[in-house]
Amino acid sequence: MLIVKVLHIWMVVSWFAGLFYLPRIFVNLAMVERSSVAERARLLLMAGKLYRFMTPIGVLAVALGFWLWFGFGFGGGWLHAKTGLVGVLVGYHLWCGRLLRDFEADRNTRGHLWFRWFNEMPVLILLAVTYLAVLKPF
Repeated sequence: MLIVKVLHIWMVVSWFAGLFYLPRIFVNLAMVERSSVAERARLLLMAGKLYRFMTPIGVLAVALGFWLWFGFGFGGGWLHAKTGLVGVLVGYHLWCGRLLRDFEADRNTRGHLWFRWFNEMPVLILLAVTYLAVLKPF
């Protein structure tokens, strides 16, 4: 089970790298002038590749987390709260995919300030999940 835990932590760290960086690309995309076709195309390419790379990593992070949960048992309210927050992260990840499709179809209506705030959501969730996993407060 320790190997599963190591793999879970590795996948979570990698997934969060994508969850932190993809919205930063969205900030830049929202700031690109319409006339800057090459810059927009490059950012869309980066965002698309990152999303396709981080999606299987997120799936593995969640799957390994469930493996740990079933391996160690269903104990403690903290674990249920953490799992709920992971569900929110999955929703955030899927929302990022939707936003990427909007950018690709030139349907984005949000400005760079909105994306700057949007980018902070996984930071707060990571703080809460880390708190729950380490301290197990309830």
